[in-house]
Amino acid sequence: MIGATALADVAKATLYSTFGSKDELVRAYLRGRHARRSARMMEHLAQYDDPQERLLGVFDHLAGSIADPTFHGCAFVNASAESAPGSAAEQASDEYRAWIRNLCTDLARDAGASDPAGLAGQLQLLYDGANISARMDRDRSAGIRARAAAVTLLDAAIAG
Repeated sequence: MIGATALADVAKATLYSTFGSKDELVRAYLRGRHARRSARMMEHLAQYDDPQERLLGVFDHLAGSIADPTFHGCAFVNASAESAPGSAAEQASDEYRAWIRNLCTDLARDAGASDPAGLAGQLQLLYDGANISARMDRDRSAGIRARAAAVTLLDAAIAG
């Protein structure tokens, strides 16, 4: 397997000196992923007029990401799996997770959920579980099944 530095034709020392440290290189990478992922998500959600469908669109977007042959799991989970508490990877992952949780809370509120934050927490568990299942079990249908579970949770949150 060819390393990233060989593909970029750059020495590790050059990368680390440019970013200050390996930790800061990881932070920059994850923040870039966050920016690209959130932009793609918002672009995807803009196609929905119905607030409930917009919320479920989060899982449609996830299902599309998981189905992509280049999917290798969630970059934030992968980077933070072995990171030290308080590391740049953990901080950048926390920023991303807060963004997705806030997005789901806002969308749940717009969809009419009686407890938007509670529903968002449940949906984030589904989102995370689908990512992990897709990676570890090589289950490319995990996003579709997570969406079906999200429908059930959303229906209950609106009826309740």
